[in-house]
Amino acid sequence: MGKKAIFKYISFMLLVISALLAVFTMFGLFGGAANPATGTALAMLVYVLPFLLLGNVIMLIYWLVRRRWVWLCIPVVPLLFGIHYVGSIYQTGLFSKASGGAGLKIATYNVELFGREITGFKAEDILTEMKKQGVDILCMQEYQEESGNKMNSESYKTYFPYMATGRKDMVIYSRYPLGDSEVIDFGNTNNSGMWADVNVNGRRMRIFNVHLETTGFNRTLHQAAKRQMAGGNVEENALVRAVYGNYTRGMAIRAQQADQVARLVNQAEIPVILCGDFNDVPYSYVYHTMKGDLVDGFRECGRGFMHTMRGRKFKVRIDYIFHSEELQGENYYREDLTYSDHYPVFMKIAL
Repeated sequence: MGKKAIFKYISFMLLVISALLAVFTMFGLFGGAANPATGTALAMLVYVLPFLLLGNVIMLIYWLVRRRWVWLCIPVVPLLFGIHYVGSIYQTGLFSKASGGAGLKIATYNVELFGREITGFKAEDILTEMKKQGVDILCMQEYQEESGNKMNSESYKTYFPYMATGRKDMVIYSRYPLGDSEVIDFGNTNNSGMWADVNVNGRRMRIFNVHLETTGFNRTLHQAAKRQMAGGNVEENALVRAVYGNYTRGMAIRAQQADQVARLVNQAEIPVILCGDFNDVPYSYVYHTMKGDLVDGFRECGRGFMHTMRGRKFKVRIDYIFHSEELQGENYYREDLTYSDHYPVFMKIAL
């Protein structure tokens, strides 16, 4: 085979790769419409969208260098469709409306069971940060009331005089009066949600605080590590199957939980603020379902690259604040606190 034939073969293979990247990217961009319980393969493509889009960028550069204008259209199409996806993880901040005027400051924070510490210092430090940020309503997941022999609510109520509790590790603290509240029971799981009505200067709103099913990824690896330490054998193939099985199971459970929360949000007759740890990425079925007709605060008034997990190789955004269209966001950001494996997310809403 001559050099010319080899070159043509390589070009043909790159054309095939470019076409496959484009097809898989388009499926991934619309994969959020597929319920993981019935369309697992399609739903999984959402999780590799950044890599698919990067592959299309590389192919775009390649066809530009080669000056193959017809083939250039192959990566251009998915990249154009992907602009909206990029906006869910990165914002220029040009449309941020931050001001010094009156507003309602919301925060959501998965605190990773800060109550396990004996001293309570971590809980106190988090409270100090909420005061510094001027937070009016704080939604916490993995909250625990007791820190050693101390009750966390005793110190938190000095700044947040109103409190609503959910199942086990869910709490909403507020500087404004809270009214009706309800637990959202997800059944036989450690995860749950809750809502509480708040009266902000005569205007009623419903605050949803949710913690959806975890991925099961870390739990599976931890169990495998414990088995190895105990002298047991863990086959690589078996571990991969276990991780995949737990991950897909978690996806299906989260989808059911998202459907449940979305129904409650749609039933609310007053403006809604929905926040918490969704344990899922933008453009997933959970993201689309939970968002519904609500506004993604980060897309509205965020700035820069948004990810909410600490110490992970892959930076992902799984903590969110959404709100009803009749409300208007002014600012959305996170603080790089080190008290948990999550970062707290903050949003200011105009009053």
